Amino acid sequence: MGAGSITSNVKSDKTLVKINDRKNNEIIETNLKKVGAMLGDYVEVGCNSVLNPGTVIGRNTNVYPTSCVRGVISENSIYKDMNNIVEKEGI
Repeated sequence: MGAGSITSNVKSDKTLVKINDRKNNEIIETNLKKVGAMLGDYVEVGCNSVLNPGTVIGRNTNVYPTSCVRGVISENSIYKDMNNIVEKEGI
């Protein structure tokens, strides 16, 4: 976790946290008000990034600095922004 990174576990509207898996077109109901970020092994989060409630980041993934991350990010990825997530090559 880079300097200034933030993990949030409560939504600003205080509703239950749902985990959005865009890749599999699935919404995971947690039935919980508090669900923080879950990071796999060897995840690197850049400085000043925000991990929203219910964020799941797969192992061996890099998150660019100043990113705002939500939902499920596949393993072996590079997260540049919500619309620009690339798979690492050679892994």
